[in-house]
Amino acid sequence: MSLSLDDLPFIDLYVRLDKVDRPMFRSKERGQGRLSQFVPDDYLAAVERFGVAVTSAMREEASDGSIDFEGVRCRLSRQKMSDGSVWVCGRRINAILPDLGKLGFEPHIYNHMKSLGLREGLILVSGATGAGKTTTAVGLLAEFMRTNGGTAITIEDPVEYMMRGRHGDFGQCYQIEVESDDDWAICLKRALRWAPRYIYVGEIRTPKAAEQMLRAASTGHTVITTVHAGAPEEALMGILFLAEQAMGPGCSNMLAASLTALIYQSMKESGPFIRYLYTEENAPGDPVRSLIREGKIGMISTYIDRISARLANPGMNPQAPSFPLPPIKKP
Repeated sequence: MSLSLDDLPFIDLYVRLDKVDRPMFRSKERGQGRLSQFVPDDYLAAVERFGVAVTSAMREEASDGSIDFEGVRCRLSRQKMSDGSVWVCGRRINAILPDLGKLGFEPHIYNHMKSLGLREGLILVSGATGAGKTTTAVGLLAEFMRTNGGTAITIEDPVEYMMRGRHGDFGQCYQIEVESDDDWAICLKRALRWAPRYIYVGEIRTPKAAEQMLRAASTGHTVITTVHAGAPEEALMGILFLAEQAMGPGCSNMLAASLTALIYQSMKESGPFIRYLYTEENAPGDPVRSLIREGKIGMISTYIDRISARLANPGMNPQAPSFPLPPIKKP
């Protein structure tokens, strides 16, 4: 019996495009995500149709894109291998917008994350590939629009979740799909003319885009972006590395002033594990900001641990995020 692609519980689907070869997949079922498995025979017909549709949908020179196929939405990455074979990896995207409250965050982290929508500045969602960064970032944006209202603009390559339209009574989202790396900075600059309350940038890839993102985050907007990183400190250093190429050393001051929160996420069997950092609102002397300005990002992990312990304290009011952090002794 031939089944539809929607019935295959895949996260990533690997399909050869230039000739027939056995497709592989990574399962979204618990405990199976790290395994590479052959696609069962019952799904081969659906996967073959998927491969034909991908070949038709992607421009010949394109390496990335997206597709809606028989009720399944996928982000695509096409690659020519060393032996000349051409494969595509289809990353399954859930068509239903993620509900931040159902993503498995600890209650004290979830409650505090919701309060970030009332602030301006930069929210970095970081982690390794497959850690669920996009799901968390989109969940945050949807929560902010439903709860607080306002105009949101997303800038993505490709658009992964269909967010355009109304959210709650007073939230509205517009989505932009960029076509080249040069478009990121241009789209960010144009987005500011729409007076958005929220801006979501799928990923920062160029120095000019990093510059425009920091400028947006420091001029009255809430900017959410994802960053590939192996540690929280690497996420901040990655943004600085790109921004410095466009702005020079002064970008550390702008990052320090605009940073609202850093969410570093890894995926465990029990759900997402979060290392969480935020700055004090309207506090230029915040110790985290000081470390960024002074180039001492490596010391920030100590504050992450202290913040986690403080938020886990049941006596803390999650809607009042400011609290004094004792200074770290400097060598």
